[in-house]
Amino acid sequence: MRTNSATILRDALSDSIRRGTLKRFLESLSAGELRRLHYDWPLWAREDQLAPEAAQGGGDWTTWLMLGGRGAGKTRAGAEWVRSIAEAPRGAFQPPPRIALIGETFADARSVMVEGVSGLLAVHPPETRPLFEASKQRVTWPNGAVAQLFSAEDPESLRGPQFDAAWADELAKWRRPEATWDMLQFGLRLGERPRQVVTTTPRPLPLIKALLAEPSVAVTRVATAANAVNLAPRFLEAIVGKYRGTRLGRQELMAELLEDRPDALWPRALIEGLRVGEAPALRRIVVAGVSGDGLGYVLKDRTVQGLSPAGWAKAALAAYHAVEADCIVAEVNQGGELVEAVLRQVDRTVPVRSVRATRGKFLRAEPVAALYEQGRVFHVGSLAELEDEMSDFGPDGLSGGRSPDRVDALVWALTALMLQGGGEPRVRGL
Repeated sequence: MRTNSATILRDALSDSIRRGTLKRFLESLSAGELRRLHYDWPLWAREDQLAPEAAQGGGDWTTWLMLGGRGAGKTRAGAEWVRSIAEAPRGAFQPPPRIALIGETFADARSVMVEGVSGLLAVHPPETRPLFEASKQRVTWPNGAVAQLFSAEDPESLRGPQFDAAWADELAKWRRPEATWDMLQFGLRLGERPRQVVTTTPRPLPLIKALLAEPSVAVTRVATAANAVNLAPRFLEAIVGKYRGTRLGRQELMAELLEDRPDALWPRALIEGLRVGEAPALRRIVVAGVSGDGLGYVLKDRTVQGLSPAGWAKAALAAYHAVEADCIVAEVNQGGELVEAVLRQVDRTVPVRSVRATRGKFLRAEPVAALYEQGRVFHVGSLAELEDEMSDFGPDGLSGGRSPDRVDALVWALTALMLQGGGEPRVRGL
């Protein structure tokens, strides 16, 4: 069998499956036809991975919002949608499309959206695969279509360029979601029908809630289990089994948009009202910082898990240097002496401040939560994973019994800065 028609190949494949002659059919195909079938996305895609034809309530959609669990196939859906835009037939006088690719950072845009196992380069057959120029942060197709990479950490970079289409990945993790999204909307002004797709794990952010309420937004929800055939059995057993039924599992695996638990120490609305784009000059810094007027600013969440002692020591020192911190705060009860010893092996000059827990995590956290309620602590940009823990932290800890590592680090940092000697000058030694 020799044909260039993807539709005929698809129909013949379905017919051979019905007749029980699949092996004979596949053996009859040329290498080119087999490759064509392999890269025929509509043939292999689930229905929830294909762009919907109409938005909620009818009419043409402008934004396709795909809310999916971890490993649900969101990246593949986004990459294939971009491929369809880049390779779509166009008239003689229609210029090639220009596409924006916005990731949480440039590194994420490159490693996930472009070079990832389900990214743009992987979903194209060799003969039509686009060229990625890392130095220019640009992807170019043989037909002249161009996609430009952007980081959500720099909304101003979207001021000026214009596009026919855009793919926004993991919007719920963007540090400056509203500002970046607004700049993108001004740039979607080319072609007859500019469109954009958003692929993200859901979080109850104001922007996502606004998109869900917008009539021109088509919404697809897909759980991790829908893509089980492409996931490692150990992942399904260890991760899905462990978090099934928990609030984190409902959000990260079932793609549910969850509001705060009623007894959360930090309601999400409180956190949202204390968000700023950047911090002022800070007098002391320990990943969080305190300004001259005594206000706290949470700069980064650098929590790591599952690393060797040398691994977490290097991660802690990287965070220390990245924000030009004054010291590293170590909890003595949980191996603080070991922490200091390991850190000294990597960098003998790093200042370490030991703290000792004399009360439970919730009691330690209450004075810090009071600082938020007083409007004295601000988050610089979005700290998605930390904020998820904060809005799920109640008197009995986190739902599902997980350890609140991120919350605990936040509490110790702000306690050291604002509740224990917050008025001291900058510290450069022990």
